Amino acid sequence: MAEATDAGVAGSARGARLRDLFRWPSALEREIARRYLRSRRASGRVSLITAIATGGVAVGVCALIVVLGVMNGLRNDLRERILIANPHLRILTYGSGLRLDDWRAVLDTVRKDPEVVAAAPEVLSQSLLSAGADYVEGVNVLGLDPDTGSRSVTTLPQSLTRGDLSFRPTRDDVDGGVILGARLAERMTVYPGDVVTLVPAKPAQVNRALGVGVPQYWQFEVTGTFETGMFLYDNQFVVMSREVAQRFTGLGDAVSGIQVRLVDPWRAPEVGKRLEETLGYPYRSLDWQTQNNTLFSALKLEKVAMGLVIFFIMVVAGFNIVGTLTMVVAEKTREIGILRAMGLPAAAVGRIFLAQGAVIGLVGVVIGLASGLGIATLVDRGKLIRIDASVYFVDHVPVHVEPVDVALVVLASFVLAIAATLPPSRGAARLEPVEAIRHE
Repeated sequence: MAEATDAGVAGSARGARLRDLFRWPSALEREIARRYLRSRRASGRVSLITAIATGGVAVGVCALIVVLGVMNGLRNDLRERILIANPHLRILTYGSGLRLDDWRAVLDTVRKDPEVVAAAPEVLSQSLLSAGADYVEGVNVLGLDPDTGSRSVTTLPQSLTRGDLSFRPTRDDVDGGVILGARLAERMTVYPGDVVTLVPAKPAQVNRALGVGVPQYWQFEVTGTFETGMFLYDNQFVVMSREVAQRFTGLGDAVSGIQVRLVDPWRAPEVGKRLEETLGYPYRSLDWQTQNNTLFSALKLEKVAMGLVIFFIMVVAGFNIVGTLTMVVAEKTREIGILRAMGLPAAAVGRIFLAQGAVIGLVGVVIGLASGLGIATLVDRGKLIRIDASVYFVDHVPVHVEPVDVALVVLASFVLAIAATLPPSRGAARLEPVEAIRHE
C-alpha cells in the first residue's frame, strides 16, 4: 500500500512539473529565449543551427503540402474528366445482350427520384473506323440525344472544340453526322466536313449467294470534335445521335442503358441501390465510383503512402530541433547555473528552451506553409509539370490543396516540433546550480 501511495505521489509530482513547464513564459524568459536564438555576434542574426532547424521544419511542411496537393489534384482532375463523358450512374440490365427494350418506362421511373437531376437513354457499342486509307482504328461508339441544355446528363457539350451536338451533316450521301475525339481526329487526319467509314460490331449479314458474312459499311460526315483532356475519351470515342446509333448497332427501338446525373455524384452507390429496388429484376445500376474503383483506390493508397514517406522529413526536422536545443543547453550550461543561483526556478529554465523550440517550429511551419501554397499554386496554374497523357490519363500534374490537409499538416508539424523540445528542456530544468557553474 505504501509503495502504491509513493508511486501516486511521484506521478502527481511529475504531472505538476509538466504542467508548470507548459505555462506561458514570462517576459524575462521570452527575452532569454530570444537571445539564445541569435548568434554570438552582435549582428542580431539568428544562429546557423537555429536556421538549419527552422529550415528542416519548413522543408517538411512545404513538401507535405505540395505532395498531398498533387495527390488530391490527380484524384479530382481524373474524377472531373471521367464525368465529362461518363454519367454519375447507369441503369443497365443483366445478361450479355446489354439491351433495354422498355427504356421509356424505366426513364420515367428514374426521373421521379428526388436526387436525379437528369436522365437520358444511351447506346454503347464498338466499331472500326476508316478515313479512306488502308489503316483502320478500333473505336467506342456512343449514341445519345443531341441535347445541350440543362437536361444534358454529362458535360460533353462544354468540351466541344468544333461543331455542336446536332449531328446535322451538310451532304446527302452519308448516313449521318458524328463528332470525334480530338486525338482520334488528329491521328486519322480528318476534319469537320470529311467523310469517315464505320463498320458496326454486330454480326455481318450472310450473303445467300456466297454463303459468307458481308460486313456493312456506314458513311458518316464529321460534324465536330471534342477535347475532354482525358486520353481515353479523346483517343477512342465517336459520338453520334441515339436514333442513328440504334440503327447502326441493330438495336432497333431498344437502347443500351439509361444515363443518370445526380445532385451529389458521391451518393451514386446509394441512389443506384434505391433505383434497383424500385425497378426490380432484371435491372441493375453501375455507378462511376464502382466503374473506376481500382483507379481511385490506387490513388488513395498512393496518397497515404506518399504522406507517410514525406512525414519522415518532419521526424528528421524534429531530431534537428532536439540536436539544436541540446547543443544550446551544453553551450549555455554555466549561464543556466548562474540564472538558477540568482533564483530562477527550474521550470522557468525549461520554459526558456521550450519557447525557443516553439519559435523554431512556428517560424518553420509558417515559412513551409507559405512556400508550399505558393509552389502548389504556381505548378497548378502554370501547368509547369507536363506528363504523358497516354499513361497518366491527364497531360499535366494538377495540384489541389484542401484546407483539411493543410490544417492537419500544420497541426501535426507544430505538435511534433513542440514534442521535440521536451527532452532538452527537461534536461536543462534538471541542472543543479553548483554543478552547472562548475561545468567546463
